[in-house]
Amino acid sequence: MVGSHLAVGQLLVALVWVLSAVLLRRRPLGAVALAVGGALMLGFDSSQRESVVLILLAATASTEVCYVAATRRRRTSLLAAALVVGAVLFLWLASADRSGYPHETALLAVGLLAVIAWLIGNSIRQTHRHNEALRSRAAADAVTAERLRIARELHDMVAHSIGIIAIQAGAGSRVIDTQPGQAKDALAAIEVTSRDTLAGLRRMLTGLRRAEPQTGLQAGPGAGPEAGPAPRDPAPGLADIDRLVATTLDAGVLVEVSWRGSRAPLPADIDLSAYRIIQEAITNVVRHAGTSQCRVTIDRADDQLSIQVVDSGCGGTISGSGFGIVGMRERAGLLGGEFAAGPRPGGGFRVAARLPVPVTAR
Repeated sequence: MVGSHLAVGQLLVALVWVLSAVLLRRRPLGAVALAVGGALMLGFDSSQRESVVLILLAATASTEVCYVAATRRRRTSLLAAALVVGAVLFLWLASADRSGYPHETALLAVGLLAVIAWLIGNSIRQTHRHNEALRSRAAADAVTAERLRIARELHDMVAHSIGIIAIQAGAGSRVIDTQPGQAKDALAAIEVTSRDTLAGLRRMLTGLRRAEPQTGLQAGPGAGPEAGPAPRDPAPGLADIDRLVATTLDAGVLVEVSWRGSRAPLPADIDLSAYRIIQEAITNVVRHAGTSQCRVTIDRADDQLSIQVVDSGCGGTISGSGFGIVGMRERAGLLGGEFAAGPRPGGGFRVAARLPVPVTAR
């Protein structure tokens, strides 16, 4: 008879544990309450062994409390742990009338187990939250860095072209009545510069569209395959300096380029940044220096690439309202290099940058 009661009790324990496990994900507090309630009922059934009650409470404390603490808010997890600890205290108080059943030391161990399980689960939850915060911050930093990169590219590409176009348009308008040939040349230079800028913009937009995730939204008219492929020319580099010099000469500024050291190929990011720094420095000469010439020095050493652009114009100070100097400094900084810009003691302006060259590129 006692054996049958014990078998029924063990079956009841199994059913309570299975139901509690099923409910744990959707109703965590209900699952813990079910397991604790089953343990309390068994604890006051004289036909059941003490070990059955302790095993159910210990299993609930070690698994369910830990799971709730790791996956739910702190208030919910504290309530789950309190249910187990409360059951332990209740059985301990009731054991005074039952010859020490369950044993006080075992009950204390179960209570401590519930506390330890909650601490472990809460630590896991905090670690997950910290990792999520780091991932979110990294994603936000990546978005910000990409926005700055796009802003630099647009500024350096468009500012130079618009400066050339403005100068050519002004020169053409002044001589259109007296020297139509020069006016025609100015318009031709404007057309070439505009086409180059448009090609660069389309290349950048194409890269951005390839990089953005598929959202299922259709592009507007002219954005599909029927619009034709965008230009896929490589990004500019130091090999394009001669073309930059020719364009600047059309705007009335002679650029003298001096090469020193090796002219071996550079990594793409260094090559592009070096070209953009020179381009922006020359653009500032065209727009602000008030001089007809400047000098560019490109020095390739074993471990670094040095760039210097100097002019003998009106000099001036670094304006805080523009983005050219900021963009050049950011480009150098992102590559671990150094950048300096400012008026020269003898007049004019100087832009200098040093970009480290990786060992693999030497």
